[in-house]
Formats: sequence, structure tokens, C-alpha cells
Amino acid sequence: MSADKGLSPRVTIVTAFPEFFGDFLSTSILGRAVKNGLVQVELVNLRDFGRGGYRQIDDYAFGSGGMVLAAPQLQDALSEARRRGGGKRPFVVYPSPQGALLTQEIVETLAQQEHVIILCGHYEGMDERFVEREVDLEISIGDCVLTGGEIPAMTVVDAMSRLVPGVVGRGEAVAEDSFYRGMLDHPHYTRPASWEGMEVPPVLLSGDEAGVLAWRRAQAVERTLARRPDLLARAAIGDYLSGGAYLAVSVGKEQVSLAALSALCRVYGLGRPFLMAGDPERRHALSDEAELLETASPGKELCPPRIVGGWARVLEWIQRHEPDRPLLIVEVLSRPEEGALHGLEVKRRCLEWKGPVMFHLSGPEQRKQPGEGGEVLLTSLVREPEDLPLEVRAAIALDRFLGKR
Repeated sequence: MSADKGLSPRVTIVTAFPEFFGDFLSTSILGRAVKNGLVQVELVNLRDFGRGGYRQIDDYAFGSGGMVLAAPQLQDALSEARRRGGGKRPFVVYPSPQGALLTQEIVETLAQQEHVIILCGHYEGMDERFVEREVDLEISIGDCVLTGGEIPAMTVVDAMSRLVPGVVGRGEAVAEDSFYRGMLDHPHYTRPASWEGMEVPPVLLSGDEAGVLAWRRAQAVERTLARRPDLLARAAIGDYLSGGAYLAVSVGKEQVSLAALSALCRVYGLGRPFLMAGDPERRHALSDEAELLETASPGKELCPPRIVGGWARVLEWIQRHEPDRPLLIVEVLSRPEEGALHGLEVKRRCLEWKGPVMFHLSGPEQRKQPGEGGEVLLTSLVREPEDLPLEVRAAIALDRFLGKR
């Protein structure tokens, strides 16, 4: 059910109240998407599979309590929903207060499924035997209790639909949404430019596209840090840094894969990494290897590292490309150490920093020392000492701090 595959999302909703969805599926953006075939939503009426003259779909809970949707009726309705999906195995979702909190990541996962079935609970819920056997994921839209699963089902369908090309007019609007990159959205303004003594920020009226983009990203950072700092754990902060992001690796005699480091920097949107080798002989060998790598990659798929002798050359290069901007150096340790900051705190400080950020990995003898230029933060990748290869540590560090969604 992925838009990337050129398919329109298929969702089947099993509910005892199909009339609940009439206006929802025929109004506004989602209504147009359904009408134009961009999104396919079908309804299965659970009551069609009821038992007896009253079409009963529930029964009293064992051990006292309220009414519970019965497993046989649910199973029949689910079989019908599966049949409508063309026989392909669906992904079955059950909105429930006991479910995982619905996040953008879960929505994106659902949008990649070929067929999603949403089971709307009611009363005290569903027979647990049916849930255990048939449900792939229970989700909750918040720490509250609703009368049924219809509103959560609408929430899931609406959130999934926004990811389908053509549903939202501007594709970039989706990428700017809150939570899409793990950050909150920036503020929005429209005409008039002055309203009851309150003015629109001048940069938005300037026509300076780069300035507007920088302002929006700075506002997203400010809002996220102030209102939802907990989001930083899953935020991709690379696009929100006020300066460039770089990778530097200091090596002694240990082996390191130049191709792997270059590929990592390409994947995470960095330029060529810096590879520092103090020993002239080692530096010469690495330079030869980098030259071979560049020759073998004529299409610039891999940009080999810049081989330098030490920090002076690195700082000189960054100062030349980002003049008069202070450098923040994140020293990524392979073992716990006093003074090391938690990864979330490092993310916060990187976002607040008004300049470029350098992630540095090394052995203890090549560590960046304060006073050599640039402010230094220490952070550890692991709780226990772990002698990981430098390129593996680089991959973990870049994914932790700059990982793309």
C-alpha cells in the first residue's frame, strides 16, 4: 500500500457504525483524494455478521464487567475485509487504550503496507483471544478513553493519506509538518501583515528565500526545545543546524575504511570527511588510498576523505568556509567517561549552537583537547567499554545525531 510503488493506499475499516464515516470520507482534502482514487477506503459493517434475530455482536464479559465484542463475529468480519483486499495478507490495526502511542513513524510504517485493516472496538473492547491471534498492532491516540475506535480510525486514515503524492497540494508542505522530521513545525502567518498591532516577522516579507528557510528552521528548533524536548530522541537534526555539519576521524596505525567513511558522509548529507594522521608515512599511504578511491568513483558517488596532519588544517579549512563562526566539536567516545553528556543533551546543544558542528572520533591518544580551537563536548556511544572499529562508531554516531527519517 505504498505510494512509492505507484499504488493508492487501501484501507478497510471494520465498524459497527459505518454511518459514522459518511462526511469524513466525502469532505475536504480526504474527500477529494477518495473521489480521485488516490486513497481507497472501504467499510465492513460488523453488524452484518451478528448472531440471532438481533444480530448480536457482543456479550457479557466473563468475571463480571461490561459488554465485549465477540470473537466469532469479529473473525467473520475480518475474513470479509481480507477478501476485499484481494487475498494479500493485510496489516491489522486495533485502536485501543492499551496500544502503542500513535506517532509519525507508525503512520509511515502503515503507509508502506499494501492493505491496512482497522478494527473499531466498542464497549469494553474485543475478546482478547481474537486480538492475540489476529491483530498486528494496537495503537492509541492518547491517554484518554473514547466510546469507540471510529475516531482513532479516522485519525490513522487522515495521517496516512497526507503521505500519498497528490493528496496535499504542495509536497513540501508534508515535509514541513510537525513530527515529519521529528521536530515541531514553525509558526505560520497570512495577510494582513499587521493585525491589531501585531506584525508578521519582517523576514517573511523580505522575499529572501534563504532567509525565510533559515528563520523557519530556527523557529522549529526554538519551539521543539521549549515545548517538546522529548522529541529530540527521534529527531533528525541535520537540517536544523545553523551551520554546517562535518565528520573528522583521527587515526594512528589502526585500519580504517575510507570508502565506508565517505559513504556515511554522503548518506547523512555531510561533505568529505577529514581524516587526520599525525605520522607522515601513514598520512602518505592514506593519501594514496584516497586517490585510488576517487579514481574508482568517477561519478562522485564517493567523495574520499581529506587527508590532513592534524587539527590546524581542519580548523583552517572550516574557518575559510564558515568565517567568524565558532566551531562546536562533539568528541564521540567509545567508552563511558566522567563529564560525558547524554545524547539528548548533545542534540540540544547542537541545535542551540550558532555555527558549524564537527563530530570527531579517535583513539584516546588522538582526542581533541580544549584550547585547540572550538568548544568541545564529550558524549559516549555505549554504557560499557566497547572497542568498535572507527567506521562503525562513525555510523552509530551519525545515525544517532543526524539520522534521516
